[in-house]
Amino acid sequence: MQRHRYRPHILATLSLGLPLIGSHLARMAIGVGDTVMIGWYGVEPLAALVIATSFFHILFFLGMGFGTGLMGLIASHIASGREVEVRRGARMALWLSAGFGLAVMPLMWWSEPILLSLGQTATVSALAQEYLRIAGWGLAVVLGQLTLASYLAALERTQIVMWVTLAGLPLNLFLNWVLIFGNLGAPELGVQGAAIASVTVQVIQLLALVGYAAWLPIARQYNLFQRFWRPDWQAMRQVAWVGWPIGLTMVAEGGLFVGSNIMMGWIGTSELAAHGIALQITSVTFMAHLGLSNAATVRVGQAKGRGDRAWMRDAALTICWMSLVFSAIFIAIYLLFAEALVRLYLDPADPQAPQIVALGAMLLMYAALFQLTDAFQVIALGFLRGVHDTNVPMWIAGFSYWVVGMPVAWALAFPLGFGPAGLWLGMCAGLTVAAVLLMRRFWRGHARGDWTRAPAPV
Repeated sequence: MQRHRYRPHILATLSLGLPLIGSHLARMAIGVGDTVMIGWYGVEPLAALVIATSFFHILFFLGMGFGTGLMGLIASHIASGREVEVRRGARMALWLSAGFGLAVMPLMWWSEPILLSLGQTATVSALAQEYLRIAGWGLAVVLGQLTLASYLAALERTQIVMWVTLAGLPLNLFLNWVLIFGNLGAPELGVQGAAIASVTVQVIQLLALVGYAAWLPIARQYNLFQRFWRPDWQAMRQVAWVGWPIGLTMVAEGGLFVGSNIMMGWIGTSELAAHGIALQITSVTFMAHLGLSNAATVRVGQAKGRGDRAWMRDAALTICWMSLVFSAIFIAIYLLFAEALVRLYLDPADPQAPQIVALGAMLLMYAALFQLTDAFQVIALGFLRGVHDTNVPMWIAGFSYWVVGMPVAWALAFPLGFGPAGLWLGMCAGLTVAAVLLMRRFWRGHARGDWTRAPAPV
């Protein structure tokens, strides 16, 4: 009986989650392709790319709350039959995402002095700014993609998001090969070439999602792009109210990793390169949990719209167990294949390669420590976004990552002399505290019936 009770949730979660995992992995693979090919180009350009993408992602995290928050809102609106609210929310989420992306462009255009003030070397800072001055134009585009992907996920049309993202992977690799190294008669552009390739692919992917969202028969009733230019201030306030805390939560967590990049840069260029590779590898496996988290937002959001507490519990437990299985698989991969994975990112002829491989493999051992807690904190965030609870999780994230994680990482790395290992142990501490507090909040609220009672916390 128990098995039959959870089977529909397993099948529904896989139907939603696997394409989302695939799309996240494909998106991550594009970033991995950039990192690997720039790593072949040189160690200093690789260090610059690590810093530049960290800078870009902090701004991306801050702006992604509008699109991410939309997923839970639309899932609840559809489940409760509020179809007009679907159109209103999705339009204003696109407005907010595009506006944010354009508003922060000056920070990327003049990023070199910011990076210098954070202790990065002159060469790395200059190369990072070259990258960001081009890649920055893609921020509004990527945020628009995220918003449309959330809209389609709430409509349970996730496969198209995966296929569009997958199609961008070979195109991005080809353009990198041409523009980074100067093949087929193109100029050798290095990090600038990687940026041009990324923005080109991002624009094509956005256009594909816009076309699909306009064509999709089930979505035509919402008329998403009809009179798109007309503002809806009430819907904008609702999306902003839910979305801003999500963005700040993402900045708190992303800031922990970006802060680790900056502090690793204080230790040395080779250490920063190894750190960047190890983070890239862990980010790839994290995409599985992120896809499940997105599915959790939709499933829990549907339960909230239906007011079904038992259905919400079963859906949430199913996703927790699925994330646990993925974690066990990834921990085994880290323990068995650490050095082989790091070597993929480096030119064997580079004299610094052996040092970077050894350090990167060691850091992956620490990644195995926090694999489970990292998974559970993002799953818990998915649950809470599904019930539109975003303000308290923002404060939990700030405490976990900046009161616990960052100070512990700094203290272990520098005063106590643990170096790179200390930074990773500090990140592990922050993620563990976040996982415990966020899961506790969701399940306590569920036990009290908060998430299926109107009005729910927002």
